[in-house]
Amino acid sequence: MILEHTRIYREELADYFRRGNKPREAWKIGTEHEKVGYCTQTLRPIPYFGEKSIQHLLQRLADWNHDEQWLAVLENGNPIALKHGMASITLEPGGQLELSGAPLATIHETHDEVGRHFDLLRQLNKELEIGFLAVGFQPKWKRGDIPWMPKARYNVMREYMVKVGNKGLDMMLRTATTQANLDFESEADMAKKMRVAYCLQPMVTAMFAASPFKDGKPSGLLSTRADCWLDTDPNRTGIPKCVFEDDFGFEAWTEWVLDVPMYFVLRDAEYIDCTGESFRDFLEGKLPMLPGEYPTHADWELHVSTTFPEVRLKQFIEVRGADAGGWDWISALPALWKGLLYDEKILNKAWDMVQGWSHAEVVELMQNVPKTALKTPFLDNNVQFYAEIVLNMAKEGLKNINICDDKGRCEMQYLKPLFEVVESGETQADKWLKSYHNEWNQNIDCLFKEASHD
Repeated sequence: MILEHTRIYREELADYFRRGNKPREAWKIGTEHEKVGYCTQTLRPIPYFGEKSIQHLLQRLADWNHDEQWLAVLENGNPIALKHGMASITLEPGGQLELSGAPLATIHETHDEVGRHFDLLRQLNKELEIGFLAVGFQPKWKRGDIPWMPKARYNVMREYMVKVGNKGLDMMLRTATTQANLDFESEADMAKKMRVAYCLQPMVTAMFAASPFKDGKPSGLLSTRADCWLDTDPNRTGIPKCVFEDDFGFEAWTEWVLDVPMYFVLRDAEYIDCTGESFRDFLEGKLPMLPGEYPTHADWELHVSTTFPEVRLKQFIEVRGADAGGWDWISALPALWKGLLYDEKILNKAWDMVQGWSHAEVVELMQNVPKTALKTPFLDNNVQFYAEIVLNMAKEGLKNINICDDKGRCEMQYLKPLFEVVESGETQADKWLKSYHNEWNQNIDCLFKEASHD
């Protein structure tokens, strides 16, 4: 039964999340990663229009004669996304290019999917004289230097962002992330995974810190991307307290989402600005922009997608707190979370570790991690100490799951860059800062060679 365009009632809202329940044998994992684009001749951000542009790149990808045929999605005649089966290539507001990968059964498949994506881009990058950076924040150019992509929803968001936070436009235009999407089998399983994921997210943010620059110089942070989210919109970001309550479940998450102010509704392919309005009023037919009209299932799904907490519940769980990175780093993130959340023994072990952590403690940790990453104090030790524990748990979980590639290698192999970080105590951000002050002679342009996706 297709519900998308039918009216949704208050008692049905939580069912949207409940329909995400899947038996363990059906669990998959999806991986999404963003890249900061630049023109190779000038290092400037890639414009949307022009001969060497995002528009031209999307058109060439859609026209390319290769095994994976990508179909263009148009808005006002402009390509704004591409689709191939369950996967898509989309645009973030500042032209960051995102691959939203298909739900896949193994990290081996994820690694191959990412590799094919980069192989395809590599064939066009040289032709268009463009490149992409594996960083969490645009390192050189100021906010005003970055062109906005022609997507109508971003016009609504950019006007609202400045009313609710100081760094929302930076988040939109200058950040890039990698995230993983994971399944759950029941309400109880979802609640446990959400709590564990929220508690461990600061350790992940620290390990993946790769954005120490802003406006062409050190920002004073190791994850400038994560810092942006601390001052974007307190009503829709951060760590909801309800996840730490003993009775947390689908209804509690529904109430939190209902408390998030609306952005817009979509009617006849047009976005109607509803910023600041209440979805609760919409349920009663009292939305000022659509008086007497009631929300549909599609309206609720759209509203759910405009919440941006560190871990987001949809019909799967999105872990959203890592800086963008290179190919190995992209594969490392889903491997880490799969090892932690998909092996029951390890999930329970992680739960035992974090269940005593309070909401206030985790919030404070998340606020401190962007600056000091692994060296951030936490409880009676520091983040590096806990990150090592977390990483070893993930390794054990993947070992227990024991899915090998055709060469007999387990998914544990994809954790390698994280072990290097934790054992050395140096994040990618720390390494780049050392290079900046030494062999780069404080020239940020060197990062474009060092951090470019090959």
